[in-house]
Amino acid sequence: MGLTKDFFIMLSENQALNEAAKKYGLSLGANKVVAGVDIPSTITAIKDLNSKGITATVDNLGEFVFSKEEATKAKEEIIAMIKALDNSGVKAHMSIKLTQIGLDVDKEFCYENVREILMAAHQHGHMHINLDTEDYKHTVQTFEILDRLKGEFKNIGTVIQAYLFRATDDIEKYRDVRLRLVKGAYKETPDVAYQNKEDIDENFIKLIEQRLLSARTMTSIATHDDKIIEHAKKFINQHNLNKDLIEFQMLYGFRTELQEEIAKQGYQFCVYVPFGQDWYGYFMRRLAERPQNLQLVTKSIFTPEVNKNIAVGAGAVAAVSALAVIATKLRK
Repeated sequence: MGLTKDFFIMLSENQALNEAAKKYGLSLGANKVVAGVDIPSTITAIKDLNSKGITATVDNLGEFVFSKEEATKAKEEIIAMIKALDNSGVKAHMSIKLTQIGLDVDKEFCYENVREILMAAHQHGHMHINLDTEDYKHTVQTFEILDRLKGEFKNIGTVIQAYLFRATDDIEKYRDVRLRLVKGAYKETPDVAYQNKEDIDENFIKLIEQRLLSARTMTSIATHDDKIIEHAKKFINQHNLNKDLIEFQMLYGFRTELQEEIAKQGYQFCVYVPFGQDWYGYFMRRLAERPQNLQLVTKSIFTPEVNKNIAVGAGAVAAVSALAVIATKLRK
């Protein structure tokens, strides 16, 4: 059975499975890819990363927010984490998704929430806040809010997705804004995005080179792709670029040995650290972005006991069967 990007994106958008995973996911081993369910456990995980010369960007997981009450609760959780990060002295900052704090409820309400978060971060060590981008429609809205705030706040940044045609222009527009460069993990139409891996990879490399030669502030290269990592390192050395303004990023729980190896080579390294019970949509999009990550599922999440119970033998069947088990539990 071929596992495609569309397959995992479809799963990530299933609200029933998302709710089921929120309740049962960590009992199935999701702690391999989620740093903690609360602030103390997440801080502990970040301290471990810091001890290895690795910083963190922290994501308060959350999906399907359609009320002001839910958005306000998420905003308060983010601010509580900002305060905890500052008080603990760890090397970390926050990444936020605007749909979690009200973008689908009311755009102006969301803008005020973002501004409140930025104010709190500024008061706590001038902490950086990254506005994560999502699907195309929400990316456009996120950039509109960024444009309103970047003059007032210097501790704000965002993400450029290489599969979008507009990415080249955005790289140029945001030369003075801290950026994370990624391939992109949503399903987009051919009129706004590249559709095949080769074109996306080629554009990703072009964007990395464009950004590194023109940036006036920090650039994060977020990928698990060996070829792109090696190309970026070679480009950095060939052009004698300032490594203080460049970092590599990977996801928590993925390729930990390589993370530590790159950090030991003298490059700045940051790990994207998700926390909370709402892990399901996040993880499915990681599989959509790089289906090879399914090996992590079968090795780390689906333990021998779990695999025995759901009677699976192949990776694809394991993924589908486990999700079915979660859905079955929800109905009980």
